[in-house]
Amino acid sequence: MCGTVGMFVGCSALSYCPRRLLRGPGGAVEGEPEGRRPEEAPERPEPPELPSYRSPFRTWYERSSVRSSPRRVLDSGDGEPGLRLFPPDLVPVTRHPLVRALPEHRFQEVLVQHLYRYLDFTAKLEYLVVNRTVLGIAHGSVGVAVPEEMRLDAYKMYCDEAYHALFSADLTAQAGRATGVEPRLPDEPFFLRRLQEILDELPGADRPLAELLFVIVSETLISASLADMPQRDEVVPAVTGTIRDHALDEGRHHAYFAQFLQRLWAQLDQAERRTAGRLVPRLMDAFLRPDLDALREELAGYGLSKDHVEQVIAEVYTPEVLADHFRATSQQTRRYFRDLGAFDDRAAQAELAAHGLLD
Repeated sequence: MCGTVGMFVGCSALSYCPRRLLRGPGGAVEGEPEGRRPEEAPERPEPPELPSYRSPFRTWYERSSVRSSPRRVLDSGDGEPGLRLFPPDLVPVTRHPLVRALPEHRFQEVLVQHLYRYLDFTAKLEYLVVNRTVLGIAHGSVGVAVPEEMRLDAYKMYCDEAYHALFSADLTAQAGRATGVEPRLPDEPFFLRRLQEILDELPGADRPLAELLFVIVSETLISASLADMPQRDEVVPAVTGTIRDHALDEGRHHAYFAQFLQRLWAQLDQAERRTAGRLVPRLMDAFLRPDLDALREELAGYGLSKDHVEQVIAEVYTPEVLADHFRATSQQTRRYFRDLGAFDDRAAQAELAAHGLLD
């Protein structure tokens, strides 16, 4: 997965890389045998039986966060003990007595680190994964026929996602200055490692489809995750405002990708549909599963013993809790795929069961 579209040899999205299209006809691609050029993914005609596209972006110029929301700025007192930089209700480990017993400054750090994780996840999801696919839709180079209005809306979504990455980086820097707490983040987000592992296991021809499906999954799952953000007086306004901006934009993206999925599915052959149905549960799991190894390292940094760290992990992230969370968060996304018949295949049902996604 590269941060700049198509810059690396062997990029799995090369077949619909917009950067290649900008070279014009005859532009050689580095790493390909002499005289051979990858062909643009052929765009199959849009089936006539699909419902008309209803744009979720009709009021984008007036309502999108990049067009209408102010920059969210932390006040000088936002790092004080009376205010929280993230809602404790949304940080699972804060429910454990061993974490609640930490000194106040350590408990605050737990919340700050969770804010950093959320912002890092948001930024890297948007600019490493989602915007690559969105730009391919805008250029018409992903091999999926969509109405012209849908392509134009993809440009709007590209602006949204770039702004989400910007305000995430901006708020991270502000929080660091306000609290003096350095982020403890892995070099690569867990979801990105999991996605790459899935892609590495697939035949090359299936990887572009897997990336398209992952973006559909992530853009329809993330709005469910953001819906849990409470309005609390003890959480600093810059944080609640940022997450509210994000949630409102992602609601539009959810509606867009629900319709994009219908068009993608109608243009897949039966073999591709079977592949998709088996992939989707794994992609959902890659998006939703927490990085417990990184969390272990973080908890140890607060002075908890190894045994206490394992106790917190085991008692907070039980298999039942994880399965309940996965099912609840993915309910709408699974319904979209189920309504298309994606899970009719026995192998797809087995994948749902293996990842705790059967109701």
